[in-house]
Amino acid sequence: MLLERKEVLDMLRCPKTGDKLHQVDDKLVTDSSEKSAEYSIIEGCPIVIDFKRSVIDQDNISAVAMSSFIERNSYGGLLKPLRDLVSPTLDSSTKNIQQLVDLLLNTTNNPQLLIVGGGTVGQSMDALYTDPRISIVAFDVYASPYVQFVADGHQIPLPDQSFDAVIIQAVLEHVLEPVAVVTEIHRVLKAQGIVYAETPFMQHVHEGAYDFTRYTESGHRYLFKDFELIGSGVSSGAGTQLMWSIDNFFRGLFRSKQIAKVIKLSFFWLQYFDKLIPDSYNIDAASSVYFMGRKSNSPANAKTMIAYYQGAQ
Repeated sequence: MLLERKEVLDMLRCPKTGDKLHQVDDKLVTDSSEKSAEYSIIEGCPIVIDFKRSVIDQDNISAVAMSSFIERNSYGGLLKPLRDLVSPTLDSSTKNIQQLVDLLLNTTNNPQLLIVGGGTVGQSMDALYTDPRISIVAFDVYASPYVQFVADGHQIPLPDQSFDAVIIQAVLEHVLEPVAVVTEIHRVLKAQGIVYAETPFMQHVHEGAYDFTRYTESGHRYLFKDFELIGSGVSSGAGTQLMWSIDNFFRGLFRSKQIAKVIKLSFFWLQYFDKLIPDSYNIDAASSVYFMGRKSNSPANAKTMIAYYQGAQ
């Protein structure tokens, strides 16, 4: 269940120094007078970002722009069934999130879960938000009803070893330094804490200038080298990837998103071939991949990565 913003204020730390923050009027300030810093609270939402080290533009953070300086589509009414047709809930996400919940509740009665990039509710995660046994803290680079504060994942403004699990779903492609973000995730996780990530492999650019990186399944596993493997593989496979290609091919051919979306809709059935293609072949042509692992103090050896490969080549 998502915690209230006021419940999270006491957790926040300065992203520059790591010092505890406390509220003074419409600001958050550090306790340390030697390394003083302050952060705005806009419309009740703390903005805990070191703008000198972030790609986020401080000028975009205002009461007017808080809804989102990254434009996000909203699908409701008659559009929702069409959205669900071309982008249904992934079976792998549902299974993996349920496994994560089971692992957490077998360890503790009230796990603390951090969602990095939680501005919207991710694939298969609705049940997490209604489960009273799980306390959710979430942040993103824009404000929404689903986040308690705005922050940059390169500097997570939260204490060391404070969470039982972290979910980062469809986010790592949008950060400049994925290794730095994963290092931060490792830092805020408790001993034996669990991370779950889903990241694109073969997807076209989305969210424009805020899109930087892709990972093969093997590369994604090595990104999380400081975690013991629980499970990894394909989130969405070659059929879904082909839909992405059709969408972007016709978008460029006709210079029109709308025409491309209509054509893509007629090829929605391609994604169901993901279930017919063996995992090893999907790995080599996946649209997106996942990793679940447990915090470890013994990094995966680089020499093991060749043997780790699970594709068909």
